[in-house]
Amino acid sequence: MPFDYQPNLKGELIELRPLRSEDYDALYAVASDPKVWEQHPANDRYQTDVFKELFDDALTSGGALVAIDPKTQRIIGSSRFHAYNESRSDVEIGWTYLATSYWGGQYNKEMKQLMLKHAFKFVDTVLFLIGPENIRSQRATKKFGGIHTGSTTNADGSESYVYELKREDFDA
Repeated sequence: MPFDYQPNLKGELIELRPLRSEDYDALYAVASDPKVWEQHPANDRYQTDVFKELFDDALTSGGALVAIDPKTQRIIGSSRFHAYNESRSDVEIGWTYLATSYWGGQYNKEMKQLMLKHAFKFVDTVLFLIGPENIRSQRATKKFGGIHTGSTTNADGSESYVYELKREDFDA
């Protein structure tokens, strides 16, 4: 069965659905806060032209999801599945960001749990590539069981730490 890159997933705090072109304004309202990107290697994504590239890439990727607060029906962030490899039985989860008003609680945790539960229907391993300076994402990934397994050089020459989570280590 091929990997489903854009499922509709529902939790108590977050709903995830495929990204659509008409989501641009609502998602940019989240991404326009420089604090969202301060630890990210591409820390200028709050700028309109830079975010537009990210958004267009997300649409083209076919794996981008928007996070919605079911209580308000407002878009509060995004994440995506990427680089499914059937022979290695892995997929990457990344490009995750949330509005700062949703930090420090259970929102990121639930978003990742929903995505991991979905991914583990198809693969044995989920990968996370995280910038070395992005301490918040590294800590969050460790909290749900991600193990730092090394680093990789990205296409643009930058470094990312590689974190892995195996299906048998995932506690939904």
